[in-house]
Amino acid sequence: MDMSEPGEIRGQVAEILEELAEAAGLGPGRLVVIGVSTSEVAGARIGTGGAEHIAAELFDGIEEVRRRRGFDLAFQCCEHLNRALVVERQVLERMGLTEVAAVPVPKAGGSMAATAYKRLIEPCLAESLEAHAGIDIGETLIGMHLRRVAVPFRPTLRFVGKARVNAAWSRPKLIGGERAVYALPQSQDSRLCD
Repeated sequence: MDMSEPGEIRGQVAEILEELAEAAGLGPGRLVVIGVSTSEVAGARIGTGGAEHIAAELFDGIEEVRRRRGFDLAFQCCEHLNRALVVERQVLERMGLTEVAAVPVPKAGGSMAATAYKRLIEPCLAESLEAHAGIDIGETLIGMHLRRVAVPFRPTLRFVGKARVNAAWSRPKLIGGERAVYALPQSQDSRLCD
């Protein structure tokens, strides 16, 4: 892929995120974690060629879907910042997350996290979180920030630029064993519980 084609990366990530949002029912009150290696998007090995212009294009595509759907975002930093996450302060406070002190930059945090930190309204870093869904662009290992139980999601587009894409959404744990019921029939009166 010619990385100079304007809008192509933006369109790819927007298509993948929209497809995930539809499958997972993402909307207001839901949190989506984004992990990105801009090096991998450009065709280099992770951590070797970060690119802020690629991160900016990705951010624009992600933000386009977020505005339409209304969910919240968390951008995973690289291992130099212990995979902390860039979030809006209101998300940190609403979810009761632990704040950590650092400002991500391309060489310590990664280009995507650094770009998100500059572009969010009131950015801060959360030590960890449990997101409802996530997209991993370039095999950055976002699984540590997903709620249990994660359901793998394979988007139609499997690459952004030259980076492999994986995604997942989460569902509540099923409890109770063989006699448990997980949904009431439409005609059953919900007042029967005592």
